[in-house]
Amino acid sequence: MTAVAAEDARVGFGELRMEGVTRRFGTSLALDRIDLEIKGGEFLALLGPSGCGKSTALNCLAGLLPLSEGAIRLDGERIDGLPPERRGFGMVFQNYALFPHLSVRKNVAFGLSVRRTGKAEIAKRVDEALRLVELTEHAHKLPGQLSGGQQQRVAIARAVVLRPRLVLMDEPLSNLDAKLRVQMRTEIRRMHQDLGLTTVYVTHDQEEALALADRVVVLRAGRIEQEGTPEEVYTYPASTYIAGFMGYRNLLPMPVAAREGGRITLADRGLRLTGVPQQEDIPDGAAVAAVRPEDFRVAGETADPVNALRVRVDVSEFHGREVAAEGVTDGGHVIHFRLPERVAPGSRVELTVPVERVLVFSGTAEATGPKER
Repeated sequence: MTAVAAEDARVGFGELRMEGVTRRFGTSLALDRIDLEIKGGEFLALLGPSGCGKSTALNCLAGLLPLSEGAIRLDGERIDGLPPERRGFGMVFQNYALFPHLSVRKNVAFGLSVRRTGKAEIAKRVDEALRLVELTEHAHKLPGQLSGGQQQRVAIARAVVLRPRLVLMDEPLSNLDAKLRVQMRTEIRRMHQDLGLTTVYVTHDQEEALALADRVVVLRAGRIEQEGTPEEVYTYPASTYIAGFMGYRNLLPMPVAAREGGRITLADRGLRLTGVPQQEDIPDGAAVAAVRPEDFRVAGETADPVNALRVRVDVSEFHGREVAAEGVTDGGHVIHFRLPERVAPGSRVELTVPVERVLVFSGTAEATGPKER
């Protein structure tokens, strides 16, 4: 077996560990003692707003940034001192990073050529990769002759043709339009499954993270705020910061008014909401009720008076099968809600929300920051 073949045979691994990984840029702390375990075959999403450290973490894994402190171990062997080309990882960048003067075929073959893989093997594997991303008929074209989605597929093919132990993706879909993002999302997940890849995927888009990942890690200011399955993070956010990312657009700071049978009631300026506490100790002072817009319903004549509220509609947006609206209570609370029927600005709507759909946190509402890269 040649050296290259031996390297390619070493595709799988048991676990990759980040141990106390810290990265500073001057006096700025981008990563603060990150401890994270990535299992072989897993699809892990690093989620967070701009500046949270997710791309820095990816670049540290790739070897593009040295660590300030800590270690990275692959099956127990320390690798953070290795250059990128010796780690056996594939990287897919947000801006594709294709060579504009090389054809699609030569772009995909580039990494194999650097490894001095045999010509016959290169041809075989490039053909396989191009078929995988459905670009065989475009093999002779230059990147500038392709659409954005096609260029992204070339970048993915160039990564997977190396048969990497780990594929690192940094916001790979953010430059694509909404329809193409959904299509490419499906393709990325399919390739991950079909090729048995291990993938770490950086995104600021919670929908992308939930759809793609086996496990989601939410970062905040260089630290891990929460990690778990998509279902766990979506259903049981650990804080109002996480709740904001997971679609709880209504984060309503209110004092505690009552406690009974595992429920807690908050009240302020005529608004009264009863929900389920998400933390063990919620003091009588400031608390936050978190509600998703889609969990509100129009109250019927026999509706339970618990969690009933009346709003004046200010904004109504048609979204196809539903209407997204913003309303204001008599006490001045802004409420975001979604309904299956149209509501006119200026009209008044009686809403209700089930108790189990109201999550109660201690403290005050925390901004998640702008949802950009």
